[in-house]
Amino acid sequence: MTKKATAFDKFVKKPSNAAVKEQFKQEKRKYKKERADYFDQKKKEARAKQPRDNSFTKGDTPAPAPILHVKKQSDDQMPLNKFIAHSGVAARREAADLVKSGVVKVNNVAITEPGHKVSVKDEIKVNGKKIFLAKNLVYILLNKPKDYITTTDDPQKRKTVLDLIGRATTERVYPVGRLDRNTSGVLLLTNDGELAQKLTHPKNEIKKVYSVTLDKPLEKNHFEQMLNGVKLEDGVATVDVLAHPDAKDRTVCGVEIHSGKNRIVRRLFEALGYDVKNLDRVIFAGLTKKNVERGKYRFLSEKEVRDLKHFGKGK
Repeated sequence: MTKKATAFDKFVKKPSNAAVKEQFKQEKRKYKKERADYFDQKKKEARAKQPRDNSFTKGDTPAPAPILHVKKQSDDQMPLNKFIAHSGVAARREAADLVKSGVVKVNNVAITEPGHKVSVKDEIKVNGKKIFLAKNLVYILLNKPKDYITTTDDPQKRKTVLDLIGRATTERVYPVGRLDRNTSGVLLLTNDGELAQKLTHPKNEIKKVYSVTLDKPLEKNHFEQMLNGVKLEDGVATVDVLAHPDAKDRTVCGVEIHSGKNRIVRRLFEALGYDVKNLDRVIFAGLTKKNVERGKYRFLSEKEVRDLKHFGKGK
């Protein structure tokens, strides 16, 4: 009788760490190809819309090139929480909480509705301090070490990730999503509130890859349970991909997941009786910490920013 194949068999047969790395490389090449195809399609659509009649003679006026219509900033209206996010005070969801808490005033009137429409003509204050839209959008990739918290300010005076970027920018940036104090790895900081919301919204299914070190080998039945679903206090959760980089060492796992629930990776393993000794995020939304030492940072390239704006739904 033939032994029934399991999800566990798919991964444990991987002979070495190099094989798993090659799998990630292939996935990354696939993502790059999808992005390239997307931009090629956009270029084709743009060319198709452009006037092609070049038969004019001397004295004729050629057809005008397409014009991108951009509203003047002073005429723009946007939700209050979006304005706060674009000012670099907080991410858009946190900005909504600020508004609801009653600490935001528009033209000296307290507003508690996040969707209240405002423009740059309005005087907007948060906790009594006037805020302005950020003039320059900044995108910083940090390789976060342990013992730093992902917040812009801490009443307990603990070390924050902003301490690590120092004077990298005069703009006020904030972390996109969170890594808990004892988790290291890829962290994006920006003052682009719109992008931050996109990368943290559950519907976009942004992929994250973690390297996990456990206090004991992961048992076969628990391996399969991680893939099929683990019951947590806030519902059933699963991982998208689970692998052992080294088949001989089952205390180390590679985990790919798109859930944005708080401390989800740690909670999954803890629910099955494991203690996570080390948790490192190696990929976030296609960004890696390659060539960025622990505790160091770099600015994203224009291409990386462009790719992020079209990232989502598992890409």
